[in-house]
Order: sequence, then structure tokens, then C-alpha cells
Amino acid sequence: MDFKLSEEQLLIKEAARDFAKTELLPGVIERDEKQEFPTEQVKKMGELGFLGMMTSAEYGGSGMDTVSYVMVMEELSKVDASASVIVSVNNSLVCWGLETYGTEEQKQKYLKRLASGEIIGAFCLSEPEAGSDATSQKTTAIDKGDHYIVNGTKNWITNGNSADVYLVIAQTDPEKKHKGINALILEKGMPGFEIGPKEQKLGIRGSDTHSLIFNDVKVPKENRIGEDGFGFKFAMKTLAGGRIGIAAQALGIASGAYELAKEYSKVRKAFGTEICNHQAIAFKLADMHTQIEAARHMVLKAAWDKDNGNDYDLSGAMAKLYASQVAMDTTIEAVQIHGGNGYVKEYHVERLMRDAKITQIYEGTSEIQKIVISRSVLKD
Repeated sequence: MDFKLSEEQLLIKEAARDFAKTELLPGVIERDEKQEFPTEQVKKMGELGFLGMMTSAEYGGSGMDTVSYVMVMEELSKVDASASVIVSVNNSLVCWGLETYGTEEQKQKYLKRLASGEIIGAFCLSEPEAGSDATSQKTTAIDKGDHYIVNGTKNWITNGNSADVYLVIAQTDPEKKHKGINALILEKGMPGFEIGPKEQKLGIRGSDTHSLIFNDVKVPKENRIGEDGFGFKFAMKTLAGGRIGIAAQALGIASGAYELAKEYSKVRKAFGTEICNHQAIAFKLADMHTQIEAARHMVLKAAWDKDNGNDYDLSGAMAKLYASQVAMDTTIEAVQIHGGNGYVKEYHVERLMRDAKITQIYEGTSEIQKIVISRSVLKD
């Protein structure tokens, strides 16, 4: 077992940390309050190669490994989870899916621009009645020979209004159930494609989350990803990798809250000494550090599995389940350590606590992760 990171990986991690401090931290509270999309920051992340990290260089990406990607996700998420989820969706759900399963024409037309950060993408699976139950797709894609006609609604779509390219999962043949589902590439501006109101959210408020409405949208047949009926499998394969990115986001949120709490405990005094000298606070920090380190190992193991061609369904699900719980537990304790100041926006931990909750919900709820885990361990 070799836990040593390469020099390149360490440099990438440091670059992400510096970017988070210099570019994301200024204005992060205001963006959260105003629900303001970090347009300039996303542009700079694209220039740094953060939006196509795992995409090969021939398609405009950085050609890096998954371990490097999760370290970048952790560092960005320590400061701004709204920015990091944009990185996660574009990398894990959009670019990876297109490079792995798309045609050469699709890669040339869409992937190069997505991986370079020229444009960003969105992944459209969830619906009003199909969140955790992804097989119950009500959005339809009727086969008309050389094109599909798409009708339906998608909910809670990250990058909903900011994306230019949307990977949409839709039902073509209901009689075949999940084997009749297809994945289609839609573009903003297609006739009949409407973007609904922006969601008013508890956390990750800088990320723009919208419903999407499709009214007789004509989609060329060449925009289908994979063979007819491949859509559900495409979604599940893509989400399996996406969970690693969200696990890294949860890890980063927890790490950011812990670092803030630790530093605060060294300067805040009570009963004549810094509060870190009180066992009640010191033991909280010990628990937080231990849980974060365990989560980090699980996230890196899942990333390592993916890089080495191993099955990462189980390790990714476990990493997301555990890291998201650690994010919630750690941010709650960070607020507690800050006391009254923890309830105040300028200390950042209340925002991290609000951001943490979504990591237990999107890209598969914690309950769904337990289904994935239990099925995996029981089949042996």
C-alpha cells in the first residue's frame, strides 16, 4: 500500500487551494445571499483546466486522474460548494459520460467545448415523480425516424440556466420499462425547450438550480448517446462516478468547517484560556479530525478504484454515504464551537452547514447508497 501522492498531484492540490482562497473566498458570502452564479470564477476554473480534469487532452481536457480530481473538489469545497458542484457536474456527469459513451462526432461537437470550459453542461435525470426512482421516467422521447420529439419536465437541475448542453434521460418505449430509456443531448435554445424559475434553496445557493420544460422539442437522432435503450444504463454508470465527486465535495465541506473551528478555538477565550484548552472542545476537534481522515481515505480509495479499472460502485457509494454524514456532523459541531458567532454569516460555518445537507440528497440519497451497498455485499 502506497499512500504517497505524486509531485503532480500535490501541485494540483496546492493550485486548487490557492484558487479557492484568492478567487472563491472573496465575495462567497454575498454570492450565497444573492443566489448569484459565480460566472467569473467558473470562467477562471475553465482556464485552469478544472472543468475537464479527467477528459483526455485530445478533447480539450486536462487528462488527469480521478485522485487529482477529488483533491481539487475537496479544496474548492472547503470554501465554496456552489462553485465545486459546477465542477463536479461538468466533470463527472457530462464530460465523462460523453467521452466514455459518446460518438466521435458528439465529442468533437460538444466535449471539446465542455472540457475546455468554453461552455458548461447539465445532467437531467430527476423529475417531479422520479427522484430516487430513476426508472419512472415520465419525460418521453418519441422516435420519429431521424429524430426524437421530447416532452416532459426535469427538476432540480444543477447549471439549469447556465448550461449550454444538457444530457436528458427520457423514455422512448414504456413497454420495455428501463430498457426503453434513452440519453439525448439537447442544446439551449432548441424550439420548445424552456427553463423554469430558479429554485430558492437552503444551501449551495450560488449554484443555479432550475426545472426544465420540454414541449415537442425536436432532437436529431445523432444526438442519442449509445444504442437505443442504453439511457438508463448510461445514467447509472455516470452517477456511479458522480458519487465520487460529491463524496469529495462533502469531504471538502467538512474539512473547511473543521479548519475554521480549529483556528477559532485557538483565539477565542473563555474562563481565562483559549477554548481549545477545554477538554469539551478539544475532544470535539479530535472526533472531527478522525472522521474527516476516515472519509478522506474512503474518497481516495474510490478514486483509486476508478483510476485502476476496478469496480467502484461499492467504494463510491460507501464514500458518499460516509463523507456526507461526516459533512453534516462536522459542520454542526463547527457551528457549536463558534458559539453565537457560528450563527453569524461572516464566520462562514453556518453556510457550510447549510451546504452540507445536499450531499446526503443529490446524486443518490443516503438511503439509495445503502441499497447499492447492501446489494453489493449480499450478492457475495
